[in-house]
Formats: sequence, structure tokens, C-alpha cells
Amino acid sequence: MIRYNLRCEKGHAFESWFQSSAAYETQEKRKLVSCPACGSVKVERAIMAPQIVSKKGREQAAPAPGAPAEATGSESTPLLMAQERELRAKLKELRDHIVKNADNVGERFPNEARKMHYGDIEHRPIYGEASPDEARALIDEGVEVSPLPVLPDDRN
Repeated sequence: MIRYNLRCEKGHAFESWFQSSAAYETQEKRKLVSCPACGSVKVERAIMAPQIVSKKGREQAAPAPGAPAEATGSESTPLLMAQERELRAKLKELRDHIVKNADNVGERFPNEARKMHYGDIEHRPIYGEASPDEARALIDEGVEVSPLPVLPDDRN
């Protein structure tokens, strides 16, 4: 997975996750990447700085058990927290929409996706399970797949 900071022609900045840089380029060419603020499909990657945290940095950033959030050295602001809540809400809404409107084919996902891609069965919205290797093989074959967003709350 790769995260890109994106910017539309109207200057709206947003970010999105893609399976790979090739997946981003394919989706951009097909005009599938659009600005969530205005809907523009004229989108380009913004300049990004890598975020690399050393082991020492992770240990320093980890809050002590029971420590209040402001004592951790985190630079979260109310605006960033609000944006994170909004993003999580939108991801949850997207996931709920997919689950409600698509068939869960479970472990049959790679085979079902291939059958649709090659025209052996009728196209329909599906979701299911695939290992990283199976997903990579699908992408290598040109089958368009995307992971369902998983939020921390989904794992509890």
C-alpha cells in the first residue's frame, strides 16, 4: 500500500491510499481518482516527504501507560483530530456502503474477480478475502481490485 498526497486543479489537497504506484497511475488515467471536495478528476500528486521513524523515535513517541495525551509530546491539534474523525467517518461510510451493496464471496474472491475480468460471469459488485500474493497476482493480470478500508474500531 502507498499513500499519496494529492491536489486537484482547484487547489484542494487530500490524500488517498493505493495498492501501488502503478494502481494509482491506472486509476488516474481512467479518471477514477477524483477530488472529494469538488469532484474534479484533474488530480496530480503533491510533493511528499517520507515519514521514517527510528526505533528510538517510536519508543520516545509511545505514551507512558495512563499518561494524558498532551503529555506524550504529540502535536495533534483539534483541527487534525477533527479531520481524522471526518476521514474515519467517511471510510466507515464507504465500507458500510460496499458491505450493504456487494456480495461477500469470502475466500472465492480471487476466482470470482478473475471470472468477471475475463467475461466468464456477469460483472457485479463483490468483496471478499485475498492474501497479499493473490491480490498482487490479480493486479498483475490487470484485474482491478482495492482493499476495503479497515479502521482500528473494526479490529476490536
